[in-house]
Amino acid sequence: MATKIRLARGGSKKRPYYRIVIADIRSPRDGRFIEKVGSYDPMLPKDSENRVILNVERIQYWLGNGAKPTDRVLRFLDAAGLLKREPRNNPKKAELGTKAKERLEAKRQAEEDAAAAAAEAAAAPAEEAAAE
Repeated sequence: MATKIRLARGGSKKRPYYRIVIADIRSPRDGRFIEKVGSYDPMLPKDSENRVILNVERIQYWLGNGAKPTDRVLRFLDAAGLLKREPRNNPKKAELGTKAKERLEAKRQAEEDAAAAAAEAAAAPAEEAAAE
């Protein structure tokens, strides 16, 4: 049976609370699970010791049996020193999309045209004064 270590949401609307559970990959997020191995309360401050609570012994057991953690749970396990999470690399993350590049180019072109028109308008009275 393929298992995952994942979050199961609890709590009321706008007040999330998560259980860290071992579940079959086919079961729904908040549905049936095999075992509860921790909890996560995102409403607590980041430096609070009760924000993430892990049952390290049981997590190690399930990892040994082939359970795969989700990305968020892997972050918790990395912070606890149980597993190493590889940093992600997305070199195109900050790159603008096609439409944004087009808008930026159009704006730059409009500024150049306005600057050229202003320079031309400033040069025209100077030529008239020189002609007289």
